[in-house]
Amino acid sequence: MTEAPAGRLAGRLALITGASRGLGAAAALAFAREGAHCVLVARTVGGLEALDDRIKALGGQATLVPLDVTDSPGIDRLGAALHERFGRVDVLLGNAGVLGGLSPIGHIDPKLFEQVMAVNVTANWRLIRSIDPLLRASDTGRAIFVTSGISRQVVPYWSAYAASKAALDMMVGVYAAEIAHTNVRANLYNPGPMPTALRSQAFPGEDQSTLPPLEAHAEALIGLAMPSCTLNGAWVAGDEALKR
Repeated sequence: MTEAPAGRLAGRLALITGASRGLGAAAALAFAREGAHCVLVARTVGGLEALDDRIKALGGQATLVPLDVTDSPGIDRLGAALHERFGRVDVLLGNAGVLGGLSPIGHIDPKLFEQVMAVNVTANWRLIRSIDPLLRASDTGRAIFVTSGISRQVVPYWSAYAASKAALDMMVGVYAAEIAHTNVRANLYNPGPMPTALRSQAFPGEDQSTLPPLEAHAEALIGLAMPSCTLNGAWVAGDEALKR
């Protein structure tokens, strides 16, 4: 039997959304490798089970939660279940996101626009609402939300996604200000270009082999998740971190 890892996140409980693939899966593997127990949230059961197998191979442990983050009552139930089972959450990684397509503003289907806002903004608000008491119950709660550089640019046809990430940035910034006097810290992480399905939807002709691998973000995310992290309300540019 593989021994459980003892690392920088040993004994920590990390909740990760959008965990079945992409950056979420890479973060889960990195956190598990450092000793965290990962609570993995995603819609796809098969993807969660495959990731669980990889975590077990590292000697780590995970709890699988098949859940659509737009299921607001489900997010509330998740918070209640985590409170009952663990009594706290040490790390929250709000990673789930959708592009929603690129289109002139006036041509965006209303349902698509609402979906982008529901996943990228409202779901993270529901997570904060549900998980904040559990982060406060930790000796050093750490919340990380994945944003995008597009939130600080004006680029034609990106209105829905850019607006959702700009709203996320402001929401997390306000949350960080509200918890400044507590033991919880909340920050934004912009990974930059990544070889993901969302990226390929936006840039279908791009050779993703030229992009930094998802694993390259492990150190930056571990740093934001550690008890020693003192940043609060920061906007961390992952592509800059990778150059160091």
